[in-house]
Amino acid sequence: MKVVLFCGGYGMRMRNGSDDMIPKPMQMIGPRPLIWHVMRYYAHFGHKDFILCLGFGAAHIKNYFLTYQEAVSNDFVIRDGEVELLTSDISDWTITFVDTGPESPIGERLRRVSHFVADDDYFLANYADVLTDAPMDTIIEKVKESGAAASMLVVPPQSSFHCVDLADSGTVTGITPVSQLPIWENGGFFVLSRDVLDLLTEDCDLVEDVCGKLAADGRLYGYRHVGFWKPADTFKERAELDAGYRRGERPWMLWESVAS
Repeated sequence: MKVVLFCGGYGMRMRNGSDDMIPKPMQMIGPRPLIWHVMRYYAHFGHKDFILCLGFGAAHIKNYFLTYQEAVSNDFVIRDGEVELLTSDISDWTITFVDTGPESPIGERLRRVSHFVADDDYFLANYADVLTDAPMDTIIEKVKESGAAASMLVVPPQSSFHCVDLADSGTVTGITPVSQLPIWENGGFFVLSRDVLDLLTEDCDLVEDVCGKLAADGRLYGYRHVGFWKPADTFKERAELDAGYRRGERPWMLWESVAS
């Protein structure tokens, strides 16, 4: 399946200041940027045809792949001055780069690349800023079995805050960690049918407008995932992922178990 990656937002919570022009998907996790980890996850399941919806910082993403260095994450041999790669990351990938505007909401970005997936029964989509060990092949199978027009990965609440129950008098009657509430959050990994394309309107939001309409019609499927899932919305979250990588705690890197 084709994979649409929304990687054109400003990522304000990830920026150091007004002069920080590196887009969020290009923040580093180990020796590779966040977007590489997301793409490598999909490639692990055989999905290697990517459509990048670019906007803010597009040049950084383009240049990274135009000057891609396989030797950074692959073993190689130098023989007679020539480099012979023993393995390769992206040699069999197809990557389409599309400028979808710096201000476009997610639904509009998808609308602008819809002609690339219009002939496909299903395609995948992602915010390009979240890592997971979710079983994508199983998710796709479940979505097809459900007959839904679209699905989203849903995860338990990630907040460390607490909810407080109050009586009218102001007396606190209970305290509950948000993570223990019986609710689910949108986890950002979508399986979409081409029926979704008919619901896209100019400057629409994919979740609130499109998925909201499908949910109201009973055509949206939620795959519950209680395994590893972590966003990189902030520098703290990115730093935690990077620290985990360096400690060898990389549950999202499913391809490592295959290579070992």
